[in-house]
Amino acid sequence: MARIDLNHIRHSYLPNPQKESDFALKEVHHTFQDGGAYALLGPSGCGKTTLLNIISGLLHPSHGELLFNGRDVTHLSTQERNIAQVFQFPVIYDTMTVYDNLAFPLRNRAVPEADVDRKVRETLDMIGLADWAKRKARGLTADQKQKISLGRGLVRSDVNAILFDEPLTVIDPHMKWVLRSQLKQLHRRFGYTMVYVTHDQTEALTFADQVVVMYDGGIVQIGTPAELFERPSHTFVGYFIGSPGMNVLPVEIDGKTAKFGSLAVVLPGAPEKTGGTMELGIRPEHVRLGRVGIAVSITKVEDVGRHKVVRARLEGHEIAAIIGEDEEIPAEPKLRFDPAGINVYANSWRVEMGA
Repeated sequence: MARIDLNHIRHSYLPNPQKESDFALKEVHHTFQDGGAYALLGPSGCGKTTLLNIISGLLHPSHGELLFNGRDVTHLSTQERNIAQVFQFPVIYDTMTVYDNLAFPLRNRAVPEADVDRKVRETLDMIGLADWAKRKARGLTADQKQKISLGRGLVRSDVNAILFDEPLTVIDPHMKWVLRSQLKQLHRRFGYTMVYVTHDQTEALTFADQVVVMYDGGIVQIGTPAELFERPSHTFVGYFIGSPGMNVLPVEIDGKTAKFGSLAVVLPGAPEKTGGTMELGIRPEHVRLGRVGIAVSITKVEDVGRHKVVRARLEGHEIAAIIGEDEEIPAEPKLRFDPAGINVYANSWRVEMGA
């Protein structure tokens, strides 16, 4: 496995980029630690697949350098980097059996046949295809073929990193959960360096130790699932993580008070930085609905099984609150904010609050 250093990486698909908007990938300067499980999370077009392909060697960056364990690999091929990559759609040999598909990369590296057999059978058990070992891949379903692709990435123990580009797109929901769990177990057992691209927050948060949230070609936050949820560094992270996402309200700051229209919200502390566009962010989980607080008008109630999402209007802005499935909604509902869940943002970036 390898430590991966991304040193001031930028990339443009244009031959002569001139301005910031010409770059599909803005400057990325970060380290993926040896043995870490990372997810690159973000919407379509944010640059996550571009970054993954730069790590794998399918793309060479316009600027910057890429290091594996301190060695410059920026201009080396994928093969020279010793990378395993699993793509969005299955890439397998239809004329081979399931067993031979997994054995192929090992035999190609002259691994002794006894070791090939042991590794292939172990991997077949992991991905649930042991009973299909002698079947030709041509007749399998799309999700079974993708499991073969996953197996080919996992069967090698000598790789520097295993890269996944939205590998569960063609797999049914239950199998997605099973395979994510298996990948997590494999990571804990063998310590592979894994980088997993997805636009699905559930996949990212359940798979990765560290989630790399990307937006508009750059990284806006790297953190644990808990950090992304509790302290979003950017309003986009608050909006993108969570269902529903964080409420973001325009405010004016006066010491420890956030003024929102005719209302005033007491903050846990005075923001250390003010100026520009100031906003208050609070998750629906931290919005309390009851008979005490700020009067609101409810527009919609969504029963999602384990809880209800209450949509309301507050000073002309929509705000969401999450309440228990059996919790009653008062005839004259009022909202209040849990101070522990309040974040303040200046020009979309989170600012610390002093005592």
